Amino acid sequence: MKYVISMVAVAALVLCCATANNAGDKQAKFGKCPVSGKAAVEGSSVEFNGGKVYFCCDMCPKEFAANKAKYTVKANEQLVVTKQAKQAFCPFTGRELNPDTATKVGDATVCVCCEMCKGKVDNTPAAAQPNLFFSDKAFKKSFEVNKK
Repeated sequence: MKYVISMVAVAALVLCCATANNAGDKQAKFGKCPVSGKAAVEGSSVEFNGGKVYFCCDMCPKEFAANKAKYTVKANEQLVVTKQAKQAFCPFTGRELNPDTATKVGDATVCVCCEMCKGKVDNTPAAAQPNLFFSDKAFKKSFEVNKK
């Protein structure tokens, strides 16, 4: 009996891991919906800042269009996470990036030019860090959107 319970537990664990991995693959491809925070899907998207922002459903693009300023940071972050945009410069100084300063901000890995700028990021509360990189002003100063 213990053997059967153990096998069922192992099977459930394998199934759970496979499902989680599939969700991770989907999120890596389309990112999180900037409106709901759920995994975005290919079928629901809008053009934004030179790229394509994906949503979890057909309702979210309408909310996004009605309140763009509210969702801009998350939309710009999604452009980076989905590799449609690549960081080219420090958002603080506009200078060349130092790969040794790489840090995770939200779901994206970003860099700055020097340890002083990294200190600015480190001293900013985690919830406010995405604004440092993905606000429209910072995004346009430091990221380049891939042209298709």
